[in-house]
Amino acid sequence: MRIASAFVAGGLVLGAAACGEAPEDDKDAGSTGAKKYSACMVTDVGGIDDKSFNTSAWKGLQEAKKANDNIDIKYVASKAEADYEVNLTGYVNQKCDFVLAVGGLMTDATKKIAQANPNQQFGIVDSNPGVANIYPMQFDTAQAAFQAGYLAAGMSKTGKVGTYGGLPIPPVTIFMDGFADGVAHFNKAKSKNVQVLGWDKATQKGSFTNDFGKQDEGKKVSDTLVAQGADIIMPVAGGAGLGTTSAAQASGGKYSVIWVDADGCESTPSCPVLLTTVVKNITDSVKDAVVKAAGGEKLQATPGFVGNLANNGVSLAPYHDFDSKVPADLKAEVEKLKADIAAGTITVTSKAQPTK
Repeated sequence: MRIASAFVAGGLVLGAAACGEAPEDDKDAGSTGAKKYSACMVTDVGGIDDKSFNTSAWKGLQEAKKANDNIDIKYVASKAEADYEVNLTGYVNQKCDFVLAVGGLMTDATKKIAQANPNQQFGIVDSNPGVANIYPMQFDTAQAAFQAGYLAAGMSKTGKVGTYGGLPIPPVTIFMDGFADGVAHFNKAKSKNVQVLGWDKATQKGSFTNDFGKQDEGKKVSDTLVAQGADIIMPVAGGAGLGTTSAAQASGGKYSVIWVDADGCESTPSCPVLLTTVVKNITDSVKDAVVKAAGGEKLQATPGFVGNLANNGVSLAPYHDFDSKVPADLKAEVEKLKADIAAGTITVTSKAQPTK
C-alpha cells in the first residue's frame, strides 16, 4: 500500500531540498502573496507515479486545491525508508499546515515525528498510529476484494486464480484475505472448487515481491502463478504490479488482471486486460480531510476515517472493456454481495482490518 523521494545529497535534507519537485502546474501555487494553507505530502518508496495509492493521494491534494484555491500543495518522494523521517521533518521545518504521510510503511516514522511536534497537524493513509495530531485514513478493502474474488472465481476458465503482494503488511494482506474469502463464497454457493494461488488466509502465507516498485519482480511472481494455471491475477504491489499488467497484455489474452487502489483503466495503460479494480477511495478521503482542515475544522484522530462499501470508501470499479464479457447474472450476484456486505448480512473478516 506506496510515491517518489527527495534526493539526499551529502546527508540529511531538512530545508528547501526536502520539498521535492512538484509538477509544473503546482510550482507557482501560492505566489499571490496571500497566506496559503499548505498541504505537503511525503510519498513512500513506491513513488508518485505508482498508478496506485501514492498517485491517488496526490490526486486528492490536487482535488483539494481545485475545491479551495487558497490551498497550496507539494510533495516529496521517498526513495528509501530512511528518507521518511527526513522528509517529514523537512516539512515540519517549512511550517506546512498539513503534513500527509502515504502508506503503512510510514507508520513508525510519522508517529515519531508527530509526537515530537504535537502542534503540527499530520495525516496518514493506510495506518492509525494512535496519536492525537495524526488523522488516520484507513480502508476495509477486504469488503470490495471479497466481491473481486467472487467475480474472479465466476470468470475463471481454468478453475485457478491468483494473488500476490508487495510486502506482508496489513494494507496488503487485507486485500488478499478478502479475495480468498470471495472465492470461497463462490465455491460454497455454486458447489465449485476454484483454487486460490499465491495466498493462504489460514496461514497468512503467500507470494510477495518484497518491493512496491520493481516491475520485473511483479512479472516474475505472476509468471509463476500463470505457469501454475491461474488465468486471473490480482497484484497488491503498487507499481510492481505493472509488470503483471504488461505481461498480461503481451500474452495476447492468456490471462487477465484485477488491479487495486485506483481504477486501473484510468491510471494505467493496461485497460484491455483489466477485469476490474478493487478501489480504495484515497483521493476523496485525502481531499475531504485537507479541505476541512483548511476551513478551520479540527480533524479528530479518533475515529479518523475508515472507508467501506457502505460509505463508498472502497468499491469495485466498472468492468470497462470486460463489460460485455461478464455474464449478466454474475454481475447481479456481485452487486448483491455489495448490498449484503454493506447491510451486514454477509460479514467479511481479516486480521488486517482497520482498527479505530
